[in-house]
Amino acid sequence: MTKVVEMKGITKIFPGTVANDNVNFDLNKSETHVLLGENGAGKTTLMNILYGLYQQEKGEIYVNGQLAKITNPNDAIKLGIGMVHQHFMLVHNFTVAENIVLGIEPKKGLKVDMKKAIEDVKAIASKYGFNIDPNEVIEDITVGKQQKVEILKALYRGADILILDEPTAVLTPQEIDELGVIIDNLKAQGKSVILITHKLKEVMKMSDRVTIIRRGKVTGTVNTKDTNIDQLAELMVGRKVNLVVDKDEAKVGREILKIENLNANDNRKIAVVKNLNLTVHAGEVVGIAGVDGNGQSEFIEALTGLRKATSGKITINGKDIFNKSPRMVMESGVGHVPEDRHKRGLILKYSLFENSILGIHRTKPFSKGVVLNYNEVRKHCNKLIEEFDVRTPNDEVMASALSGGNQQKLIVAREISKDPELLIVCQPTRGLDVGAIEYIHKRIIKERDNGKAVLLVSLELDEVMSLSDRIAVMYDGQILDIVDRKDATELKLGILMAGGSLKDDKKEVKGLE
Repeated sequence: MTKVVEMKGITKIFPGTVANDNVNFDLNKSETHVLLGENGAGKTTLMNILYGLYQQEKGEIYVNGQLAKITNPNDAIKLGIGMVHQHFMLVHNFTVAENIVLGIEPKKGLKVDMKKAIEDVKAIASKYGFNIDPNEVIEDITVGKQQKVEILKALYRGADILILDEPTAVLTPQEIDELGVIIDNLKAQGKSVILITHKLKEVMKMSDRVTIIRRGKVTGTVNTKDTNIDQLAELMVGRKVNLVVDKDEAKVGREILKIENLNANDNRKIAVVKNLNLTVHAGEVVGIAGVDGNGQSEFIEALTGLRKATSGKITINGKDIFNKSPRMVMESGVGHVPEDRHKRGLILKYSLFENSILGIHRTKPFSKGVVLNYNEVRKHCNKLIEEFDVRTPNDEVMASALSGGNQQKLIVAREISKDPELLIVCQPTRGLDVGAIEYIHKRIIKERDNGKAVLLVSLELDEVMSLSDRIAVMYDGQILDIVDRKDATELKLGILMAGGSLKDDKKEVKGLE
């Protein structure tokens, strides 16, 4: 096997933490090698060193057998290394083609030759089996397509080694399957791929080898064909992990949330939530299933006061909250874990203790009139850090310094600590590892067992099916049907998610019933 990357004895230290401790990692030609580990284990840090965003304190990197000094991403790109980050780096009002050629545009005299750029993009997309229109504008395309643009951007710059950081965190099940096909195509063309992930199902489907990192150290490298999900989970977390959600029958109580004929538009003033009706009761989890882009985001924004609805009725415990401000919605007893933790969940340049009281900063014991009681704020924050195992050196670090998964844990901890009547959780485990997922799932079920109403929105069908007592399927802005969990199968939900009807479609697919 030809080794295209060898990282030997890599050590990286940040103030208060050793992110990588004498790590060894290698990548073979035409293989997919997964870096697996908990949130904050040091996976992304290691790859940021390979891509030149960080420099190691100790250790050596060899690319194609040659010792490499990588001091910035330009050095990495010259060595044929490309990286697609978890949060994409695209210009939203540029087209696909403009983003792909940005910085190395083909020229005709002094002008950019956009005709050639479009032809080049079509050619490279066709070569690797990408179905994408070079003239589409980034802000108008799905997250899955945006990821393809990022991959094409790296390939256009001559990448033979591709690093994909949490590539499936924002994708629908269909897009994850497409990504698997793309990776296979890349390998067939002689490319080598490093996946940073903690999603064990994808690890088993997409990888040839797996290197597990725990708290900055490598705990093992295994061939995927010689391992299984349970073994990987244990190597990753350091203990046995229960991957099945244990829960008793729901004790459904009074109606908490009632939504009647809700209508809302998107930012282009196009109707995306259409006559939506839904109720959620105390002591139950109602899951919203659906392919991304069917109005789920706008629905939750209208429900939580972040978007003005055009018509309808929303009540919490009989109290009208239709088109009320987010503050009034929260004070009516609503906790909200938003789908975009950076945009809606945290103030990234604030400390953890400041973020831990967002929304409740005016209330006792945190507020003394116009002054914050910092002793109480920090006591509260440290309790959340300990209870939810948020990996951080202390409560003073900025939220931006945490890994994505630890940011998510802090948000979930904060919203649950508000003791809401209705807990709205959107993509609650996006970017989380199996240990953290197990804990967050337990906490959601605990809230339900404590008599709270829980509205869950997730693109992970497994998650919706594991946690929900009833499943509402959203398609084209409407709730097409609500299925009791005991009657729900992947087949039935799949039919509804594609806009079909269970009344019309009596087909059975073996293995899904």
